Amino acid sequence: MKRAVTILALGLAVVVAADGWVRLAPIDPARFDVDGLAKAPGDHPETGGFQAVRDVSDPPAQMAALDKIIRGTARTKRVAGSADEGYAAYVTRSALWGFPDVTTLWIEGDTLQIRGHLVYGKSDLGVNEARIKGWLDEVGL
Repeated sequence: MKRAVTILALGLAVVVAADGWVRLAPIDPARFDVDGLAKAPGDHPETGGFQAVRDVSDPPAQMAALDKIIRGTARTKRVAGSADEGYAAYVTRSALWGFPDVTTLWIEGDTLQIRGHLVYGKSDLGVNEARIKGWLDEVGL
């Protein structure tokens, strides 16, 4: 019985430590870099993420509207840039474990580029695509 309690306590300690690491570990700023990532208008699924590109008539105004929606999303924080700069990066964390997803939003010519991708693992299970498409629908893009 004592051995089972010890094993259970050690298992719980490992889970708590892993959760703390996922929530508190710094995210490499290179994950916010968008150099060379611009794509043609359309939807572009990626391994572990998703990128959407929209032709827009007024990129700064439409980026500002999208930035406002993104900042209003639960568990999402802007970590770099701003709509005024034409580039912004955000981190959205999952509700249960706090796994981070990085989203970058930027203006490239007459397009608005938005890319979301996971930080840990290999599959985001379509979460970034659903989140990005929801934001775009909400702003009317």
